[in-house]
Amino acid sequence: MSPSEAFTVDPWGISEHGLDLPGQARAESVFALSNGHIGLRGNLDEGEPHGLPGTYLNGVFELRPLPYAESGYGFPESGQSVINVTNGKLIRLLVDDEPFDLRYGELRSHRRSLDFRDGILRREAEWTSPAGRTVRVSSRRLVSLTQRAVCAIDYSVEAVDGPVRIVLQSELVANEQMPGSGDGDPRAAAVLEAPLTAELRHADGTKGVLVHRTRFSGLRVAAGIDHVIDGPERIDTAAESSEDQTRITITTVLNAGQKLRLVKFVAYGWSATRSLPAVRDQVEAALTAARYTGWDGLVDEQKEFLGRFWGDNDVEIEGDVELQQAVRFALFHVLQAGARSEERAIPAKGLTGPGYDGHSFWDTETFVLPVLTYCLPEAVKQALRWRHTTLPMARERAAQLGLAGAVFPWRTIRGEECSGYWPAGTAAFHIGADIAAAVVRYIRATGDTEFERTHGLELLVETARMWRSLGHHDAKGNFRIEGVTGPDEYSAVADNNVFTNVMAQANLWNAADAALKYLHEASAFGVDTEEAAAWRDAADKMFIPYDEQIGVHPQADGFTDHQMWDFEATPPEKYPLLLHYPYFDLYRKQVVKQADLVLAMQTRGDLFTPEQKARNFAYYERLTVRDSSLSACTQAVIAAEVGQLDLAYDYTAEAALMDLHDLGGNTRDGLHMASLAGACIALVAGFGGLRDHSEHLSFRPRLPAGLQRLCFSMSVREHLLRVDITHATTTYTLRRGSVLAVLHDEEPLHVEAGKPVSRPTKKIGTPAERPTQPPGREPARRHSQAGVQVGAVDHLPAE
Repeated sequence: MSPSEAFTVDPWGISEHGLDLPGQARAESVFALSNGHIGLRGNLDEGEPHGLPGTYLNGVFELRPLPYAESGYGFPESGQSVINVTNGKLIRLLVDDEPFDLRYGELRSHRRSLDFRDGILRREAEWTSPAGRTVRVSSRRLVSLTQRAVCAIDYSVEAVDGPVRIVLQSELVANEQMPGSGDGDPRAAAVLEAPLTAELRHADGTKGVLVHRTRFSGLRVAAGIDHVIDGPERIDTAAESSEDQTRITITTVLNAGQKLRLVKFVAYGWSATRSLPAVRDQVEAALTAARYTGWDGLVDEQKEFLGRFWGDNDVEIEGDVELQQAVRFALFHVLQAGARSEERAIPAKGLTGPGYDGHSFWDTETFVLPVLTYCLPEAVKQALRWRHTTLPMARERAAQLGLAGAVFPWRTIRGEECSGYWPAGTAAFHIGADIAAAVVRYIRATGDTEFERTHGLELLVETARMWRSLGHHDAKGNFRIEGVTGPDEYSAVADNNVFTNVMAQANLWNAADAALKYLHEASAFGVDTEEAAAWRDAADKMFIPYDEQIGVHPQADGFTDHQMWDFEATPPEKYPLLLHYPYFDLYRKQVVKQADLVLAMQTRGDLFTPEQKARNFAYYERLTVRDSSLSACTQAVIAAEVGQLDLAYDYTAEAALMDLHDLGGNTRDGLHMASLAGACIALVAGFGGLRDHSEHLSFRPRLPAGLQRLCFSMSVREHLLRVDITHATTTYTLRRGSVLAVLHDEEPLHVEAGKPVSRPTKKIGTPAERPTQPPGREPARRHSQAGVQVGAVDHLPAE
């Protein structure tokens, strides 16, 4: 079954009919449930067959050595890898002593579905055992968005032809055997064997608890289960435990038509500092609360939470049902990644898989947080507070590198740099400016002055200090930042990367403004007016390279003088390039992994003229191979801005379908959170034309021919603004609040409660010739010339 055929198209959910065993790992990522604290891959209830088992706790990791052929000063010494913690999903079923294993017997029907409106993963199966006994199995699974430590499963088995003896084994299992790590792809995860050491085991009645500790990172992890059982009059239960397993066994006999129902509550807790009794008691308390709430209560809480979320944040599309499904899928998973992360990182894969070892990158601040800022701002505050907690480590890293301020890691779980390849890791200093931009965006969108003068101010101060010490003024007075790596990982250790410089410029300006606004608080961080003036001077004199001869901005100094990559001689099977060519060859050629200069035009669009944007976009289109899932959404935004609406539509679909169609061929390792968030950005910032460079939101709505309507809402300073775009008109409605000032195609509007404001949606004239991409790297056409929808590409290597 091809990835594009795996799931049915439904605007409010994902369904899988039948069971695609070779595609199990991909489906486990798509059906993953999370609340930002706990993540459960969508493994089958009985555990096997599986593609990749996975239960994750945000922040729980193990240390591992980072080997180097040659050591160097400042190289990170150890890596951090997310681990598969104690599995509480397991409910094994035996039918007259035959294991319910879908690889044997006859699977008469099988269906799984995930409804975005209630967050419940449902499963129904009818199976005949090799001995000829038939049962119907149904289950519902949720990870609570309201009770952070809790998940629950409602599992029932019905005898079709009885009597039949049924045994359910509900388990907690630690140190599950994991599949190998594959072909050495750096995007995959390291496999750590048996990372948990047993500390406590207990089982009694319907309850069981296991407590373990990681061997090297020293984190204590507790998991507990409890059950409510309903069925025939005679039901026997037994409880047993060992170091890595707790099992509650339920046995009964079902006559034809009878059911055995098991509600399983699972709770998790972990800590680097609390005692064993404290962590155990935390889990037992969470179980008690869950049992008190009950399955129906948890479902009601989940529906209420998601009802509020969708009521305020739905993105509605008319004209493309598949894209409608994909964007709601995207929003749902972005919500799951950040809802209850609570001073923890938001990893690149969320908690849907172990890809990238569970690390958080600059992806979070640049792609995920902009979406959450306008729909779940509290999650953004928590993510930035997590960055603030890592400041001591970031200051230490800066000092180690001979710099002032704070140097944040390119990839991490706890806060230390975990990249063993410094040209892509340490040299990617732009992470500091990405964090600063997220701080400023959050403050503008919420008006949270308390956060601004405390956590926000300190983050801005320490990142500004880093830029001032990293860069220098040249003989002409220009401020230069040299020897850095921008977003494009096919160009490393370059001078004056435009994205880095323009983001650093904004960082320095915003830090200077904040320091002057909060002079007293800034003085506590050692900032005086002279230092703030030095930041402003560096920003004012920031050097932005420009190639006058060809009329474009080089990605970095000298980039447009580099030799062109030989795209014609690069066969499709050689993508992604990083797996088939040496980095030194990529670094010295004009070839772009992911939007870099184009991303600068999105994030600092106020610095570029419309003519520059059009020329830059066309130039970099023919160099960008999109070996990264981070690229399509950015290309979509700028394509829409320069009038290439059909191309923008193609890129939007690519970003949105990255996981549903497994375009990168690696959805098995977890979902691409930045691409999912990027799909929302492509719609809202691309076709909605949203820009938030200033105090007032600005919109330049444009729709491609394939869409008839786009509607979205945004939370801004306790106001809820609805933007409804058709080809004819754009209507702004204030659903909450009193009055909000916005710009529509540069026209100031004041939108008042109860008084929607409509303006014509500007018509785009005939666009310039469609830019070309490297051969074989074109995005799939979403619509033909006549407007007939065609399918997306089945495979595009990506991060």
